[in-house]
Amino acid sequence: MTSPTKNRIESLDLLKGLVMVIMALDHSRDFFHYSAHFYDPTDPTQTSLIIFFTRWITHFCAPAFSFLAGISAFLVGRRKPRGELSAFLFKRGLWLVFIEITVVTFAWFFDVHFRNGEINVIWALGMSMIVLAALVHLPRTYILVFSCLLIFGHNLLDNVHFNGSILWSMIHEYSLFKITDNFTFEVGYPIVPWIAVMSLGYYFGSFYDKSFDSNKRKKLLNILGFSSIILFIIVRWFNIYGDLVKWIQFDTPLKTLMSFLNLSKYPPSLSYLLMTLGGTFLFLANIENLKGRVVNFFSIFGRVPFFFYILHLYLIHIIALICAQLTGFGWQKMILNYAVIDDPSLKGYGFRLWVVYLVWFGVIALLYPLCKKFDIYKQNHKEIWWLSYL
Repeated sequence: MTSPTKNRIESLDLLKGLVMVIMALDHSRDFFHYSAHFYDPTDPTQTSLIIFFTRWITHFCAPAFSFLAGISAFLVGRRKPRGELSAFLFKRGLWLVFIEITVVTFAWFFDVHFRNGEINVIWALGMSMIVLAALVHLPRTYILVFSCLLIFGHNLLDNVHFNGSILWSMIHEYSLFKITDNFTFEVGYPIVPWIAVMSLGYYFGSFYDKSFDSNKRKKLLNILGFSSIILFIIVRWFNIYGDLVKWIQFDTPLKTLMSFLNLSKYPPSLSYLLMTLGGTFLFLANIENLKGRVVNFFSIFGRVPFFFYILHLYLIHIIALICAQLTGFGWQKMILNYAVIDDPSLKGYGFRLWVVYLVWFGVIALLYPLCKKFDIYKQNHKEIWWLSYL
């Protein structure tokens, strides 16, 4: 049975921590892998299995975290009046949007002139909280219907385009805008269907109420997980609806498999969400009785995810700056004018994949004690209101 530790649910912390650690692998690859500057790691015609898997496994991070954030919102709401929960979600959402365009953007570019603006996963989480602040006033069944309609139906908008519209891009289309000669703006995470992933998590939050039978929860999550994976295979196999990128049959089964699993993330397609949320459901269903040092290790990151997220971006970029200097490119090249994988001045920079994994391990090892200390501080100072925003 799921056991609360200091009013927290360990299985949720475990999964949240695991996806944060895996996410750090993707960002390490961005800054340190040689091939990141030459080809898409999920392109079956150019990639290898290990490079493909290194990128593919990180696809589970954003959907799982957004879904878990919705569950957390429900659990927090049990202790608050509905209006107070709504106000908290709205303010926290605005805070995350602000952090995205300031602290997070600077972490990616190290450019004091802010010649690039990006709105990515933290923005999507913030906007999802703002929308959820309104949705919590609806009956839970309505929230479920809203979530499913958006997740299953949003690909109908794939062929809807309003060229040059930043607003439409924020809603449902990845775009890069040249605002002025000195400023570009990238919309990496349109809010549809991310807002539905979080609201779906909010609906699932009641399954983690103390009164809900754990065996029933496990059975339900397993059924939903297997059903989502099977539906993903069916939808993907027909190759008609559910993803902008159609899979291709290549001359080898391995390339064909990679093509089949190469799904659209910006915005996340129906196939992408069926695959990743299906995996999330299955994982949640079967980890509730896990105990031990490994579980405790990942749970630390899951209890302070925002703190870890900010620190890991800055640490990775600082290490990259040092590596650029040591390899003859010069640290100045890491004061970026473009996204790190798109900067033409960095072609030729980077290392083999084992170095990426070594950096990743190092980042996790360095941040673990800091995260552990901050977790203890948060647990011992719950009276400090602003800690809930970190």
